Amino acid sequence: MSAGQGQPAFGLSFDPRALTDLLQAPSDIRDLTLACLQEVVQAQRFGLRLDGDLEGYRKLFVDSRKEWRVVYGLRPAPAESAHQKEIHVVAVRPRAGNDIYDTVGARLGMTRRPLSARTHAARSRPPQLTARGPVPRPGPPSTALPGLPRPAPHPADHHTR
Repeated sequence: MSAGQGQPAFGLSFDPRALTDLLQAPSDIRDLTLACLQEVVQAQRFGLRLDGDLEGYRKLFVDSRKEWRVVYGLRPAPAESAHQKEIHVVAVRPRAGNDIYDTVGARLGMTRRPLSARTHAARSRPPQLTARGPVPRPGPPSTALPGLPRPAPHPADHHTR
């Protein structure tokens, strides 16, 4: 039987706190999560890759409104397992306020909030913005505009012959 016909391609494990997350989730979310995880274990579905500090992990959208997420990683299975690799669920939580990503970071032992590659890029300063001299003012100089008074000539500007 091939992996696409119901035979598990991967083992499944839970961080104990993720199991608590699942048990505390509303019953419809719990059912949807288990159905999603079954598809992942059977290699019929893969979550989107996370980047930045959470690179190597994936996220699943559990409900149609995309309010609940599952974050998991693929890791080697224990030696006694029938599978070479297992899906390890780190968290099952709502996305609101990035709660799930903060929780995953804490469960993985990160001391600060995990950053995505997009956040890191947004916070970094591009080299084009580093000032290397005086910044030119946009537009023509005010003395070049018709109808505006010109500054009085400075006596030092006059050359005598």
